[in-house]
Amino acid sequence: MSGLFEDFRSEFNKPNNTLVQLILINIVVFLVLLVAKVSLTMAQNLDVYYFIREQLMLPGQVQAFLYKPWTLFTYFFTHDEIFHILYNMLFLYWFGRLIDEYLGNRRLIGLYIMGGLAGGVLYLAMYNLVPYFQNQSDAARMLGASAAAFSVAVGAATLLPNYTFHLLFFGAVRIKYIVFFFIILSVAQSAGTNAGGNLAHLGGALMGFFYVKLLQNGTDLGRPVYWLADGWSNLFKPKPAVKVSYRQRSNANTQASSYVAPSSSSSLSTPDQDEVDTILDKISRSGYESLTREEKQKLFRASQRN
Repeated sequence: MSGLFEDFRSEFNKPNNTLVQLILINIVVFLVLLVAKVSLTMAQNLDVYYFIREQLMLPGQVQAFLYKPWTLFTYFFTHDEIFHILYNMLFLYWFGRLIDEYLGNRRLIGLYIMGGLAGGVLYLAMYNLVPYFQNQSDAARMLGASAAAFSVAVGAATLLPNYTFHLLFFGAVRIKYIVFFFIILSVAQSAGTNAGGNLAHLGGALMGFFYVKLLQNGTDLGRPVYWLADGWSNLFKPKPAVKVSYRQRSNANTQASSYVAPSSSSSLSTPDQDEVDTILDKISRSGYESLTREEKQKLFRASQRN
């Protein structure tokens, strides 16, 4: 068991491992709830489990939400059925790999968080403003990462509409058609038994589309998420020990004159033509799959130039 915990810890300590970390957070929450459910069922105290789960689910009634505003965030990390989390995590993994590969892990977490929030906001709006749903808002509760996963999927399809997945029985299918099918399915079921979940799918889908479209025009909606994520990670970073050293004045001046500050925007700048030509030469020699993630991102940014 200790080896399992070490594996989890190792994955969280790896840099640029956001996709796996998001999946692991969902799995850990699911396992904690599962253990609590089994234990409390055996103790004949299942009401405690329902109370715990209630603190993580997003209520449909806005008055109930105001007492538990954190649920707008926790609901899209919470599952209590194995096939529910399996479906959502597979969906997130398939499309999240593309976002991670072409836009980087920061944009992936931005899409996931913003999509989950957008899905929750649309869910609350519909259940409190539309008469058809208002009658059901008292009993309505929502959980699951579907809206966040839809945001990532639609973001990937907006970014790379002609990228193909090889599906069993269907062969190569462009991801824009796969995503379009699931959107139509959600629209068709938005007045059914899982209306709230399907409404959240559509909120996440809208966020995924506008997130990538605005990003291509130079506006990054995920900046608040990056700022919060950086602040959170800095809380757990050990502070480096202060080192005191003495140098002669002449050496110090030499050091200062030769130092060049790294550019914080270098990773997001558009590559010049020489870099693009080098990448294209590599593709002609070894194929597209031989490119590193950074080279693919550079090639994509170059393709966005007017």
